[in-house]
Amino acid sequence: MRRLFLLCMAATLASCAGPLTTTTTTGAPATLSRDQEVLNRAVAAMGGAQAIRSLRGASIKGAVKQWEPEQSQAPGGEARFAAEATFDITHDFANHVSRIDWVKNFAYPTPRTFTYTEIVTPDAGAVIGIDSNGRTRESLANKSPMHAMSGVRLATTQRELRRSSPALLLEMRNNPGRVNRMGNVEVGGVSHPALSYNAGAHNFVVLFDPGTGLPARVRTLDFDNMWGDIDYDLVLSDWQLVGGVRMAMSQRYELNGRTVAELRITQVTPNPVINPAGMAVPVSLRATAPKPAVGNIPYQWVIRRQFIGTYLDSDNTSFDTQVTQSLRLQELAPGVQHVVGGSHNSLVIDMRDHLIVFDAPVNDWQSNWTIRTAQAKYGNKPVRYLVLTHHHMDHAGGLRAYMAQGATLVVGRGAAAHYRRVLAAPATRNPDVAPRDYAKVNIVEVSDRYVMRDGVREVSAHLTENPHVDAMLIGYVADARLGFVTDIWSPGAAPLPNQINSPLAAVVNAARRAGIQPLRFAGGHGSTGDYAPLAGLAGHK
Repeated sequence: MRRLFLLCMAATLASCAGPLTTTTTTGAPATLSRDQEVLNRAVAAMGGAQAIRSLRGASIKGAVKQWEPEQSQAPGGEARFAAEATFDITHDFANHVSRIDWVKNFAYPTPRTFTYTEIVTPDAGAVIGIDSNGRTRESLANKSPMHAMSGVRLATTQRELRRSSPALLLEMRNNPGRVNRMGNVEVGGVSHPALSYNAGAHNFVVLFDPGTGLPARVRTLDFDNMWGDIDYDLVLSDWQLVGGVRMAMSQRYELNGRTVAELRITQVTPNPVINPAGMAVPVSLRATAPKPAVGNIPYQWVIRRQFIGTYLDSDNTSFDTQVTQSLRLQELAPGVQHVVGGSHNSLVIDMRDHLIVFDAPVNDWQSNWTIRTAQAKYGNKPVRYLVLTHHHMDHAGGLRAYMAQGATLVVGRGAAAHYRRVLAAPATRNPDVAPRDYAKVNIVEVSDRYVMRDGVREVSAHLTENPHVDAMLIGYVADARLGFVTDIWSPGAAPLPNQINSPLAAVVNAARRAGIQPLRFAGGHGSTGDYAPLAGLAGHK
């Protein structure tokens, strides 16, 4: 058995099955599972259990850069640089409370700076300052720079803090019944011993460095509205001894191997003096603050919308709590419905024997709601066409629900290959659409315009040159003289500026080039707006 132990150690604990034998301080044999050996080695490499337990708090300063792959300029193109930020975190490990002070400088979708604080406790979270272009509807109405975190944001933030905690491995070692062997997981040609851990509300897979024994990656198995089943990894490196505990000073977040954030810790103060008052959720919010959400939490939506500063921090939307009271159909013309009430809109057009839908925002739950509600209104007609104005995740993330209905996908020139890859990705973790083969989905690329007719009504999609994104389409319902536009104009969301800018000019140029004569436009954001003032701003009648 001793020989077996040595062979297993030589193989970095990766190829040995069954219990291992070691020796206690009294000389009596003790049996350790391979999982325990891996965890014991990792805890020892981090400084030992006593040192980790002695770390009751920490003050951490650093900087982070963030990218969003599904806001790229071109479909399937390079991830868009979103923001860089500095942070100052105070952790009270003993009471499971954290305070994070942020200064975020965004590059996308527009340059701006947000300065705010997040306070995270086991039962509630608070945001003090401006953390989004569109805070909760309640805080906007009250002109308040402070609001309680939504339940999904609180649960997501708790998960991410726990993922990076130096106490995670000690917690795993102390709860062996929640630890399961994953075998070896290969990343970049390196085979890593791996263990999964059921942390109650969250599940983690920890990949260990075969050389040092330290954790190399802390993974969650998430669902992404575009790419389906994904590995979301915190990659740890540059371990340095701080207060007797090794900490990873360089941390990188990967989405299926693509870097979405790079974080550098510049200063750590172990066991600082902590002011409890500065770590508490304000009294004015505490009584009504949501508890952490449970169930199918859209982690990636919450995380990555914050990367670009456009997260609507509210549980009263379809993607948060899957409630229907906010989403509704708003009739713009006979047989033309604007799907509004959430953060992103669609347009539904009733044809003689089918329906056409423009945009599939957010996720498949919202798409399923749109399909059910439109079919209930229009005699259970099938959705024959889904027209996506562009490939960004917030306007295309619900496409699978329509493809499962057999709809034809209409996209801009050069985008079809991207959607083929998206639809080929495994999506077994999708809470709203069962897995299926989308290989036979019909995809139409629009090089100039694409017209859909039923003998009475004509609906068209037009390729639009614009500064926001490649392969952009705008829609037009001819008999209603109604256009549909996303992102380059949000009709009704704000007054038109005093002079034309390039996104608005793109709308006017597209309408002139297409030869359409809209009276109004409906928006993928906002509501509706008259076209004539916009055309006049551009110097056209």
